[in-house]
Formats: sequence, C-alpha cells, structure tokens
Amino acid sequence: MFAAITTTPAGARSLIPVCAALPATLWVPQSVAPALEPTADITIQVYSGPLQNTITTLWNEQAGLIFCLATGAVVRLIAPLLQDKQTDPAVVVLDEAGQFAISLCGGHQGGGDRLTQRLSHLLNAQAVITGSAHHRYLPGIDLLGQPFGWTKGSGDWTRVASAIARQALVQVIQDAGSAVWQQHLPADHFFQLGWPDVPPLPAEASSPLQARVWISAIQRQFAPEAELPKAQWHPRVLWLGIGCERGTSQALIAQAIATACQTHHLAQGAIAGIATIDLKADEIGLVQLCQERQWPLRCFTAAALSKIIVPHPSAVVEKAVGTPSVAEAAALLAAQQHSEAGSDLQLSVTKQVFRAAAQPGAVTVAIAQAQQEYTGRIGHLALVGTGPGSLDQITPAAKAAIAQADAVIGYRLYVDLIRPLLRPGQIVEPWPITQERQRAERAITLANWGLNVAVISSGDCGIYAMAGLVFETLQAQGWDGQTPTIATLPGISALQSAAARVGAPLMHDFCAISLSDLLTPWPVIEKRLQAAAAADFVIALYNPKSQKRTEQIAIAQQILVQHRAPDTPVAIVQSAYRPDENIVLTDVAHMLESAIDMLTTVIIGNRSTQLYAGKLITPRGYATQGANGSTGAEPLA
Repeated sequence: MFAAITTTPAGARSLIPVCAALPATLWVPQSVAPALEPTADITIQVYSGPLQNTITTLWNEQAGLIFCLATGAVVRLIAPLLQDKQTDPAVVVLDEAGQFAISLCGGHQGGGDRLTQRLSHLLNAQAVITGSAHHRYLPGIDLLGQPFGWTKGSGDWTRVASAIARQALVQVIQDAGSAVWQQHLPADHFFQLGWPDVPPLPAEASSPLQARVWISAIQRQFAPEAELPKAQWHPRVLWLGIGCERGTSQALIAQAIATACQTHHLAQGAIAGIATIDLKADEIGLVQLCQERQWPLRCFTAAALSKIIVPHPSAVVEKAVGTPSVAEAAALLAAQQHSEAGSDLQLSVTKQVFRAAAQPGAVTVAIAQAQQEYTGRIGHLALVGTGPGSLDQITPAAKAAIAQADAVIGYRLYVDLIRPLLRPGQIVEPWPITQERQRAERAITLANWGLNVAVISSGDCGIYAMAGLVFETLQAQGWDGQTPTIATLPGISALQSAAARVGAPLMHDFCAISLSDLLTPWPVIEKRLQAAAAADFVIALYNPKSQKRTEQIAIAQQILVQHRAPDTPVAIVQSAYRPDENIVLTDVAHMLESAIDMLTTVIIGNRSTQLYAGKLITPRGYATQGANGSTGAEPLA
C-alpha cells in the first residue's frame, strides 16, 4: 500500500497519474479537495488538522509514502518518526513539475530506491538515488536474497554494508542456493567469492578482509562486537521429512524440528517446507504448523515413497503404511523435485525420533538439502515491447515493468538499448539472435521458480516478437493459465516507427509480412506477397534481408513490380529512432539499390500513395477529389 501526500492543487495534479499507476491513495487537505474532480481511477482521502498527525498514522500502515512537497518540509515531518532502516517505510519526494524523484528514506530495505526508479519511469523524471551501492551497480547486501526467497539470518548487517560502501574486500562464501546473482555482478566488484568449494579462511588478525557473508543452510553463531563483521543469508533448501503418530500436537512437531536443526547446526530460516505421506495430509498439528510458518506441505503416496532408497528402512513402518520409510524418503523425494534430474542427494539428517513426557504422540524428522531453493513466490512474466529503441519511445508501463523485474531477458542488442532502465541486483541475460525459443524457455523456467521476469522485444512484443513464443511454450508445458501470472505490455511497432519517420503511409488498409523463412516456409510467404500485392495493400516488410538470406527481398520486388507501377513510393527505414538511423525514399523499381538488413523496415505504398515534400502520404480513401477539395473518403474515426 502506498500513500501520496500533497498540500496544493498543483501537487495533486502531479500525483494523480502516480496514484492511478501504482496504485496509491491520494491524501489532500480540505482546502484542496474541492479543486479535484472525482475519478474512478484513484482513491482520494481528505485529512483535517495538522499534516503531522496524518503522517504519524500512515507511517506504520503504508509500504511507502510519496510526497509532493518541499524536501525540507518532508524531512521535518518524518524526523520524529524515524526508528530503524529495517522498519521505516520508503519515502520518496517529487517536485510539482515532475522533474525529479528523490529517494529520501528506506532506500534499501524499505524499497525506496526501487520505488523512486519506478516513479521516475512513470513520470519521465530524473531519479535521485544517493546510495553508494546503487551507483556502483551493486546489489544491496541486505536485499541480495529477497528475489530468491532467502531468509535474512543473524549478523552485523550495518557494519557489513558499511564495508561494502567503503569498497573494502568482502568475502562471500556460498554453499547453498542459486549462485545466479554472482553472474551479474559488475566486473569491478570487490567481493571474494567462494562457490561451491569454500576457500581456506584467512586468520582474522592478518586478513585483508573487512567483512564476511555466508549464504548457507548452516546456522553460525557470531560473537558480539567481533573485529570482523559477519552476516548470513539462508536459502530455503531444507526439506523436512516428517512422520508422526496420529494426534501429535503442533507444539511437539515444532519442538522436534527445532531440536533437530539445533543439534545439526541448521538454520530454521533455511527450511523450504515439510514432506510426508499422503495419509498425514489432514494431520491437524502438521497442517497448523505449516500454515503458521508459511511452509508448503508436500504429501506423497506410499508407492512413490517406497521407490526411494533410504539408509534406515523399517519393516514395521512398511507393514503399517505401505512404505519402509516416511520421513527419510519424503525428505529425499521433496529435495529431488527441487534439484537437477539424476542428482545423488544424501540426507543431511537421518531420521530422528522425538517424544516428550508431557505431550502425547511421537515425531520422526529427517532432513535433505535441495540444490535449488524454494522461493515461496508466484512467478510473473511481463512480455514487454520496448518500441524502436529510443528510451523516450518506451511506454511508462513498459519502463515500470522492466524496473520491477527480478530478471530481464532479451536479444543482446535490445538489452543494450534499455540498459539505462536496469537496476543493480537484477538478473540480466542478453541472448544471441535466433535463440528465441531458448529465451522463452529460460524466462518460463525463472518464472516457475518464482521470479518476476521481463521478456523484452523491440517494437511491439506481440508482432513478430517474443509474446507468441512464450505463450506457445507455456501451452506446450501444460500451463494452467494462472501460475506463473502473465501480462503483455505493448510497444510502438517497427511499422509504426518507420511510418512516423516518413510521413503517413499507413492511412489506408495495410499488412505486414516477414520475409524470414526460419519459422515460416518460403512458399507460404511468397503466396502472401502475391495476395497482398494484388489486393493493393500498403505492405510493411519485416526481416527483409540478412547476411545469409539475400534472395527473398529480390523475389519480393519481382512480385511487387507485377502489380505496382514502377514509380510506386517505397520507404526503406533502418534503425528508426536510433543514433544510426538511415532513411531512403525510393520506388519499387529502384528499391534494391539501397542498403537493406535485418534492422530495416521496408514500406511499399499502394497505387494511391504519393511522395510529396519528402513525405510518403497514402490518402485515407480512394475517392477522386471533389470540387470542394475533399477526398470523398469516409471521415476519420
């Protein structure tokens, strides 16, 4: 929840688009409310009395406060409320002109920096973010594991973050969870990484290290005020196999889990979930514990569990429930589902039986560690059209989707064009051309894992781009239409960009045809060319020519001259709206004399298209011009 606050009509007008997009509730004083028109897009709250009282009420209720006030006034308003960066909400200040978005408070843990970037994209404003990690393109160490569902463990996080801010050497030792974040560190980072083989730890007294971070399922105990600050993240990789007698209490199950973890120095924050036999799917104590801790409960059939080789099978258990193992087999089976196929997983903790004199029942606990962490999140796919490539041609919604994404995937050229929109800590994967299906599969894999993934395409994502391939791949995988969630964000298409640069050639019926035969047989493309040329469509040609595919554009020209006059206007637009843009206006007879490549869109006019004053103009209709100068065409809609 966000609250947007101002004291002036001009500030309210600046905040209305923000409130509609986030969404956020707009808070204004009684004196401003009459100047605002009611709208269904936003919620407006009117406050009375001193603004300080309203801010005090909102402080602990909102994830972020967005002010359109003077920065000094905001500082004075929030100063009495500031407590701790772990609990303070995000505070962002906007100016009335919408030129600047300032991350004032809660930059890292409160999400202020990310909210500031999001607002800057919505308003086309300059983001003002002063955190040192941000400007070195480093992920905040206290936010590093959030996208992956890691649990933040104990440690001196403030001193660790301070060491990173000083660009001191920080050792990061990881032996659990995904290391994909390491692949996206800037080249000049100053982390000493250890994965998966932990390097020997240097002696504290002579170490050049200034801080140390563990990413592990192990629970380490740190001495207070240690010379070297340390902290730990816990990826959720531990799957607990549980067997219990009917009616065992929630308290005894929780106690058994805590004892098993403590005895083997495992962090409860690293627990991914509980696994058991399907006979226990309604065990009240087990179900209640999973609900309270927000742990998934995985239930397997006896037949599935009996196939798992375990160190301590039991004939007694097999006679009772149809499998020689519940706890050990369930732990291994759940961990295998979150590991690479064929992985030889071993139990971290073999089965332990727990009883308590004062409580009825008994609990058996076994623990296995998966290779991939459980994120506990529902993934999201944003299919984003980035337009022709210029940042000011990307819609605010598309910019916001890119800024919010945990991972950004796209063709390398397109990723390079939108790099100013990326933020530290994002997984950014530039792919080579022709690997569209692999991109789609990778994006879906990350979304199924629980990440928010932006798949970018130039132009519009739904026109000769990635949206269709992603949906096709989801369909082939049996997608249920709900998980992961998906949204399509359109962009300015290549034919629109090219048309805008040369005039108004698409004012009458037109079509788009791709000359690439990688996914469509050439005879089909040729048939479409014949039909479109004969029907007098204005034609936009996509993918007209590559280094290896050179004949198709020549064949297309031969087909066109059969149906169009030789002087029919043609626009050849390379890299529209990009620094190396090149535009040639020619005709059907001479179109092959110009440079054409995969970054070119070719627009061929119909029989009424004219070249006038350096612009291609296709009349709205075919009617002859009347005496009054009108074209006789239907009025514009």
